[in-house]
Amino acid sequence: MDLRKSRTIILNDGDPEAKREEIRRYFHQTFDIDEKLYETLREDATFYLRADRLRHPLIFYFGHTATFFINKLTIARVIEERINPRFESMFAVGVDEMSWDDLDATHYDWPSRQEVKEYRDKARALVDGVIRRLPLKFPITWEDPFWAIMMGIEHERIHLETSSVLIRQLPIDQVVRHPLWEICREAGEAQENKLLPVTGGRVVLGKGRNHPLYGWDNEYGHHEAEVAGFRAAKYLVSNREFLAFVEAGGYGERQWWTEEGWNWRTFRQAEHPLFWIKIGNGWRLRTMVEEIDLPWNWPVEVNYLEAKAFCNWLAARSGRPIRLPTEDEWNRLRDISDIPDQPWWDRAPGNINLEQWASSCAVDRFRSGDFYDIIGNVWQWTETPIYPFHGFETHPWYDDFSTPTFDTRHNLIKGGSWISTGNEATRDSRYAFRRHFFQHAGFRYVESDQPVEVHQDQYETDLLTAQYCDAHYGEEHFGVPNFPVACARICLELTANRPRRRALDVGCAVGRATFELARGFDRVTGLDFSTRFFRLAARMQEEGYLRYAFPEEGEIQSFHEMGLAALGLAEIRERVEFYQADACNLPEKFTGYDLVLAANLIDRLYSPRRFLATIHERMNPGGLLVITSPYTWLEEFTKREEWLGGYKEAGENVTTLDGLKAALSPRFRMVGEPCDVPFVIRETRRKFQHSIAELTVWEWTG
Repeated sequence: MDLRKSRTIILNDGDPEAKREEIRRYFHQTFDIDEKLYETLREDATFYLRADRLRHPLIFYFGHTATFFINKLTIARVIEERINPRFESMFAVGVDEMSWDDLDATHYDWPSRQEVKEYRDKARALVDGVIRRLPLKFPITWEDPFWAIMMGIEHERIHLETSSVLIRQLPIDQVVRHPLWEICREAGEAQENKLLPVTGGRVVLGKGRNHPLYGWDNEYGHHEAEVAGFRAAKYLVSNREFLAFVEAGGYGERQWWTEEGWNWRTFRQAEHPLFWIKIGNGWRLRTMVEEIDLPWNWPVEVNYLEAKAFCNWLAARSGRPIRLPTEDEWNRLRDISDIPDQPWWDRAPGNINLEQWASSCAVDRFRSGDFYDIIGNVWQWTETPIYPFHGFETHPWYDDFSTPTFDTRHNLIKGGSWISTGNEATRDSRYAFRRHFFQHAGFRYVESDQPVEVHQDQYETDLLTAQYCDAHYGEEHFGVPNFPVACARICLELTANRPRRRALDVGCAVGRATFELARGFDRVTGLDFSTRFFRLAARMQEEGYLRYAFPEEGEIQSFHEMGLAALGLAEIRERVEFYQADACNLPEKFTGYDLVLAANLIDRLYSPRRFLATIHERMNPGGLLVITSPYTWLEEFTKREEWLGGYKEAGENVTTLDGLKAALSPRFRMVGEPCDVPFVIRETRRKFQHSIAELTVWEWTG
């Protein structure tokens, strides 16, 4: 079997038994080629060297890809017994290089290479047996046990690439040549790069759950963008083109670097690309297992920070708005190049999928339309920090694959490299690394005056806001209706035969009742004093969705996306507006309301008496004031002298309802009798607050 030309698996059709054998073959190909990679290490001792001081030695990765199968099959409840619990803990979690100066001095008592190899053999046999016996039916979706098998295979192929980068950083006397890993022997002078036009158009990204290929969670969902026309470099930036930046002193001039980039360059004392070797007046290049004369027409390999500095330098030198492409622009360039997707190509349309060499090659070797190396050769840095598409969900068996990278500090790389196989070589793949990270990665620059959009789509992790997001937009618990929805429904029933021009939701929190009131009112204003709440409500109105991370148990979190469309509210969001405001001191512009809803607000105000004494100024004659509260008076929110009830006066109990009547009776009359509205606040998977608010209705008599 040809280890260098395998393809990822189509999971939605075929003969089930033939598909089982195809997956089994793909699994063994993956295991074999991974082990062949480690055959480039000279001796057992090489496995324990730190190729990169911020990464584990290679013995970790040798064990990690095997233990990953066992850990995920256990989580998926496909297997019940482990092989070696100690190994499956030791090799479970790698090092995410979160910071270039975050040194890890932890000592590990690593097992011998032979012990790890024996473990790998046992894991391989176990997984082979699972593949042989598991029921297989189409389509194979991400709930299917076979998805855990595919997850392990594609995960191992990711580490095929990342481990090869670490091997490339080992001392040259610690590696040996291998026939499977033969590099390209073609080299020459680079052609002059030039910018060519790319027509604008719509880019549509994101998989549906019915997609025929395996995918990581960040690939799913939906994203559309209208990309303006731009100009892109015909070739990837070559070693020769980048040399001009090096020789111009670019590594020593602060003006070309971002603050992050300059800090990294200073820390590393970088003077040229990592894989370049200065020899007298000339240069050599370190490939995975060889040092060769620097091929000037191969792509330069740098991190994002270096690529960005080069673009800044070239922009100043040329007087043009030069930068890296965004993810959308890169996909637009790929789309117009009409490149078939793996696994449906007859042969790789570039230096990718290990179908060519175990190294880069000339940047003018693989053409697609007017451009070269749209895919393959080296990964291409983009300006876009990775973010989740609309509809993103974490996979329950690997819930931290993507979410830690949604921090605006991990930039996407696109296109794959010579060693990108399986899922990595598909159009939909989305891999992102910290900007100082080294990979088989280079770049192509573009000319565009369009601003770069950074998607600020981090999950809201603040505990209180997460609880409110869940209470407003999450599932109901214990059969208790959604509280903001219940309040809005009552308000709409009360105003059925009254004017419904404008409504005010004061203390709106994250805004659910505001949106629900817009089902009946022409215009609804939501106000909240909390910046955190206001910001999320406004985001929901502007973007139609919000995301939050919810604590489930200890450090375990679940990740949620809630959208207006699914709630039937998308069509009315233009009737809604949100502002940050103090309910006890409202700006004058907030006036003329037929309804004011103050849900669970009064016992959290610093001056509820002032609020009640002035709220009529915001209302139209005959307007309704609806108040709900569990009457939980606490001095941390409200001074005792401001409490409306919950205390004794002249030896008699004073309830909050008594206080409401006293405060409102000069200008309002109570409509009907108070009623109870229950609500539930979820704290963790197994802890909930069940409370009951009292709802009263007051009509302004003018």
